[in-house]
Amino acid sequence: MATTNNGIVNGMEEQEEKETEQEEEQEEEVYRNFVALHAGALRSSGIPELYWKSLFLKLSQEIYDAGEVFGIMQEMEEEENANPIPKFTCKVVVTSEDGLQASDPNSVFLVDHAWTYRVEHARQQLEEIPGLLPRMASLMGLDCHGETPDPGTVDRVLESMWRYNQTYRLSQGTAEDKVPVWYIMDEFGSQVRHADEASCRLAPLYYLQGQMAFSVLWPLRDLAPGDEVTRDYAYGETRPLVRQCRLLPWLPADLEGVSTDTPEPSDLYYEAIQKENKETSPVEIQPSPVPADKVLKVFTGMQQVRDHLTHPRFQMTDSEEDADVVWAYVSIKDYRKWSEQRPQVMLNQFPGESVVTVKDCLSAVARRAGGAGDDQQGAPWLPRTFNLQTELPQFIRHYQQRHERGEDNHWICKPWNLARGLDTHITSSLDYIIRQRESLPKVVCKYLEDPVLFHREELGRVKFDVRYMLMLRSVRPLRLYVYKVFWLRFANKPFSLDHLDDYQKHFTVMNYAEGVQLKQVHYDDFIPMFEQQYPQHPWSEVEASV
Repeated sequence: MATTNNGIVNGMEEQEEKETEQEEEQEEEVYRNFVALHAGALRSSGIPELYWKSLFLKLSQEIYDAGEVFGIMQEMEEEENANPIPKFTCKVVVTSEDGLQASDPNSVFLVDHAWTYRVEHARQQLEEIPGLLPRMASLMGLDCHGETPDPGTVDRVLESMWRYNQTYRLSQGTAEDKVPVWYIMDEFGSQVRHADEASCRLAPLYYLQGQMAFSVLWPLRDLAPGDEVTRDYAYGETRPLVRQCRLLPWLPADLEGVSTDTPEPSDLYYEAIQKENKETSPVEIQPSPVPADKVLKVFTGMQQVRDHLTHPRFQMTDSEEDADVVWAYVSIKDYRKWSEQRPQVMLNQFPGESVVTVKDCLSAVARRAGGAGDDQQGAPWLPRTFNLQTELPQFIRHYQQRHERGEDNHWICKPWNLARGLDTHITSSLDYIIRQRESLPKVVCKYLEDPVLFHREELGRVKFDVRYMLMLRSVRPLRLYVYKVFWLRFANKPFSLDHLDDYQKHFTVMNYAEGVQLKQVHYDDFIPMFEQQYPQHPWSEVEASV
């Protein structure tokens, strides 16, 4: 009987061992899937592979154990002048009696995000989400009384948040999906202070299985109990001057000796753009005349062209190989192939057109059209513009000079290569502009603080713009065609230099925004209305100037 019992026990132990092995294999398979999905993001964030397994377990099991190792400590700020009201700041320190070892695979921690948003929704969320405004105000050290949203407190949070914001963006999806996401870490993460020789790293990670973003903290060296947890707010920036500029929201710096001059970018700048666009240059070709009686075959992927190109000189074809004209919907890349194999074909694009269709290049090229000078550098039709990626010090010094002279300092930040007002920001805050550099590459352009306005009877005086369609026929000689039937676009709220985040007040492109009015006026009706409002400016003179 004892032998039988021993056999049963041994059988049960073997079964348990087998089940344990299966569970471990399943866990390992889940981990391998995690790595397969996240390895690129983990490496991009700089998270050492040593911590990946522990990070996976904490993400999958929602383990927030930073409180077991760290604590937030208050300390009194040193004041140059005696201040009867003491001012306190916070810092994060190691509280674990064992300290923190960088070589320990478990020395990696999740930091939650208290607020994740896109900038265009920030004011509305602060006003409408219960508890968000007082929490953000408290996190930023601002006074906030009661739960009822106070406009003044909302404005102070919107101004202060650029010292706490971090960003990431989703690279897939529509143009709207590519607009950067900003977030503010929880009270723990937001109190981690800057140090040039940081003790830790903090980086965002989007956890695909959980469809959530976290920040990940890990040590760069061993830390003893009481050591401060710090991070480098300008991590990766090795150029001393640019580093100073990026740290200006937190650390004052003297930039008086910095020039505001923005010289012409080198050829390498444009060559790098061409290489990134994967565009090949054409070989030189001789123009070939087109017989006056020739019917041109047109190949196109654009329905508008198919529907409206009805002139008898043109005939549609479904064969690109037979076409005399190719009106492409997508960007043409291989100009060399076209010039070598089919030089007679007319295309609706031209090589290197990004020098005028992408905003950083347009700004650089426009400078060739005007003289130099601090107040006006470049073409008079383009307000002073800086490339935040390459001209950040020059912009900051120019901003400071305008401030010193008491001049208006409202600016508009635009992504290099997005349209329809996406990820475009209007502000007079230097901190706000500096932080924009961390999301999509942007230019910053002087905002027209006193634009020509159009009186809408139902609203008052609003911003508007006039859009002409141009066709570039050749560069040498320069031949441009202008379609004089222009399009008009109007803002939906009276213009004023407040609520700079109000799209319907400061922008005019309404045909892409949901739930907003699209004001349409025919150009024949607009001209007499404009001349009635501005009798000293006949439209014929305005159009000639344009």
